[in-house]
Amino acid sequence: MLLAASVLLAGCSQLSGTEQRATQLTPITPSRAAGSPPNSTSSAQTSSSVPEAGAPAPEPGAPIDEPIRWVEAAGPVDSAEYRVAVRGGVSTALGDDVAFTTPSGTSCMTDVRHGSPALACLVDLADPPRQPPDVYGAWKGGWVDFDGTTVQVGSAHGDPGRFGAGQGLPLAAARSLSFGDFRCRTDTTSLVCVNYARQSGVYYSDAGIDTYGCTRATTPPPGIGTLFEC
Repeated sequence: MLLAASVLLAGCSQLSGTEQRATQLTPITPSRAAGSPPNSTSSAQTSSSVPEAGAPAPEPGAPIDEPIRWVEAAGPVDSAEYRVAVRGGVSTALGDDVAFTTPSGTSCMTDVRHGSPALACLVDLADPPRQPPDVYGAWKGGWVDFDGTTVQVGSAHGDPGRFGAGQGLPLAAARSLSFGDFRCRTDTTSLVCVNYARQSGVYYSDAGIDTYGCTRATTPPPGIGTLFEC
C-alpha cells in the first residue's frame, strides 16, 4: 500500500508540472499569406486607375477624372500635322487652328482666328435635334459647339463657316490630339474631348451627344436645339 501511494503521488507531481509548462507557452501569431505583398489594396487601386489602351470610353455622366484618364492613355499625335484642312484636293493652312476627322466620320475644327473659343464638330446624328419653330435658314442638327462651359447641339448656319476650308486629317483610333485647353481621343465609334480649364468633357457618337463633369442639360436659348451648361 505504501508503494502504490508513492507511485500515485509521483504521477500527480509530473502531471502538475506539464500543465504548468503549457500555461507558459507563447501564442503564435498568424503571418501574412504567402505571395500577398504589402499594401496590395493600394497597388490594385493604382493599377486600375489607368485604363488599358483598348478600353472603351467611359460611360457618359462618369466623373471627369475617368474621361481624362481615358484620353491621356492614348498616344499623342503632333498637333502641327493637324493645322491644315483639305477640300477637293486643295489644302488650306489653318494657322493656330486645328482640324481632324474621326474613324466614324465626325469632323471637328477650331476657329481661334475668328475669335471663337469653341471646338465645333459635325456629327452624323441618328436623331438630331429638330429645328425650332423660331429658327429660319440652314439648320444643322449635328453641329456641336463645345467651349468648356457649354455644349450646344443643333444650330442654324447660313454657310459652312469654318468648315468651308474642308476637313482635317484623320485622327486614328487610340490616339489623342492636344490643343489649347482641350484634348481629344477617338475610337472606332466615338470621340471624347475634355477641357482641362473647366474640368468638363463631351462624348460624341452617332447615337447622341452626352457630357462629363460640370455640364448638365438645361433649357436651350432660342436658336439652339439642345444645351448642356456648367
